Amino acid sequence: EIAVRSNLSVVNVYKKKSIKSKLLATQLLYGDSFKIIKKKGSWIKIKNDSDYYKGFIRKKNFPSNQKNTHKIYNLFANLYAKPSSKFKIKKKISFGSRIKVTKKKNNFYKFDNFWIKKKDLNKIQYKTKDIFRGINKFTKTKYVWGGKHFSGVDCSGLVQLFFNFNNKYCPRDSKDQISYFKKKVELKNIRKNDLIFWKGHVAIAISKQKLIHAYGPLKCTTIMSIKGTIDRIYKTANLKVTGIRRII
Repeated sequence: EIAVRSNLSVVNVYKKKSIKSKLLATQLLYGDSFKIIKKKGSWIKIKNDSDYYKGFIRKKNFPSNQKNTHKIYNLFANLYAKPSSKFKIKKKISFGSRIKVTKKKNNFYKFDNFWIKKKDLNKIQYKTKDIFRGINKFTKTKYVWGGKHFSGVDCSGLVQLFFNFNNKYCPRDSKDQISYFKKKVELKNIRKNDLIFWKGHVAIAISKQKLIHAYGPLKCTTIMSIKGTIDRIYKTANLKVTGIRRII
């Protein structure tokens, strides 16, 4: 196994050696490290270091893993060719991406061949007391099955992103998340940051009355009432809540 890292804004990880979208399993963000298990033709089988998720990516030249120093706090960060706002380029990197800062100039930090604004970054060891602090920044983000990027996210990916940002482990899929978080909660006792699960779906309570989730039928991440969501999912998909979990 070779330890390497992603040097692209986003890398799609597929369940099989096929780029059909329904086979998209997850995504790697900039700076994510992973092990190469084997190479086969134009594909590489990998294991993600943050959650041990295995899948297939297209073969590219990925650099060696490194000790990252900072991570992206905003929904996305613009990249620049030089340490000046005049030199913005088309590339952006997403919330939770990790970089190794090698140089500082004015309010810009350099990593690899890019410059980034200091205001978009936190130090790698930074954690929020409220694990889902800032989750509202994903409101209206497009729903993408397997997504973890500002251009598209899915329900369990949204949960995992905030755990990873806070340097904590969280499984990738909702079916594994409900098993991983052990503390069961009754609906009448629900509070902020509890996770609500259905078969194949998860939402995050942001208060006793409201939740946020990347919701396929609405094709975006949205804030809804807890009661209204439970009723809607039962009415449209015939699914009941399978459990509510407290994360701490």
